[in-house]
Amino acid sequence: MDPETIGLIPEVLRAQHLKTLDLTGGAPELHPQFRSLVREARSLGVEVIDRCNLTVLLEPGQEDLAGFLAGEGVTIVASLPCYSQENVDRQRGRGVFAASIEALKQLNGYGYGVEDSNLHLHLVYNPSGATLPPAQRALEESYREVLGREYGLRFNHLKVMSNMPIQRFAEQLEREGALQDYQDLLRQNHALANLPRVMCRTLISVDWQGRLYDCDFNQMLGLKSALGSHLRDLLEPIEPGAPIQVGEHCFGCTAGSGSSCGGALQPEGAAP
Repeated sequence: MDPETIGLIPEVLRAQHLKTLDLTGGAPELHPQFRSLVREARSLGVEVIDRCNLTVLLEPGQEDLAGFLAGEGVTIVASLPCYSQENVDRQRGRGVFAASIEALKQLNGYGYGVEDSNLHLHLVYNPSGATLPPAQRALEESYREVLGREYGLRFNHLKVMSNMPIQRFAEQLEREGALQDYQDLLRQNHALANLPRVMCRTLISVDWQGRLYDCDFNQMLGLKSALGSHLRDLLEPIEPGAPIQVGEHCFGCTAGSGSSCGGALQPEGAAP
C-alpha cells in the first residue's frame, strides 16, 4: 500500500467513528509505515489487530517488534493450524512450528495471553481439508491443555474458521474432484442463526490499492462493495442499508457454527 492510501486510513477512522483497525497481509509488520500507522490509530483510541504469522518476530531487524506491539497494546491474532509439530510443518513447511512456539514464548514474555493482562493473544485454526471445523470451545481447551503442558504457553482464545471454496483451495478441490461435494456440505449445513452475525454486516475490507469490498473473501474474488470504489469514498457519511455482494462461497460463513474473521459465530457448537 502506498503512503497516500495509508494516509487515508486515520482520516477514515475519524470520519466513520470506527473502533477497530484490523491489519493483515503476508506480514503487515514488514511494511515501512506499519508502526507509524499503528501509533496514529492507537492515539485515536482505536483497537489495532495485527494478523501475525508469528515467524516474522524472528526475522532480522524485527528483534524489537514484540516489544513495540506490547507497548502499543496491539491485539495479536496468530495462525497456528495445530498443536502438533508434524501437522504444522506438513502444512506450512519444516521448522515453522518450532519458530511459532519460540515467537509465542516471546509474546508471553511481554504479557500477551497472560491472565489479568490487557495484551490479547488469539490463535487461529483452520481444518486441513474439506470438512467443517470442530466446535470452537472444545478445541480451544485441547490447544490450551497441550500448549500449556508441553511448552508453558498461554493465550486468550482460539478462533476457528472454515475453509472457503475459493482461489487455491477451490482449485485443489477441483483437481481432486471434491469441489462440488464440499460446496454441497456447506450448503446442507447452512444455519439461519448465523446470518445476523456474519462479518460482512459490520466489516469493510480494503485491498492494498484502497479498493473496497464487503469481506476479505469477496476481495479475493474481485466482488466490489456498494459502499464505494475506494477508501477515499469513506470520508463521506455512509448511507445505511447498502446491499452486500454474496455468492456460493458465502455458505462457508453460515455453515454449522458459522465462521468469521473473529472465529465461530456460535462458539458453543453447531447453530440450530
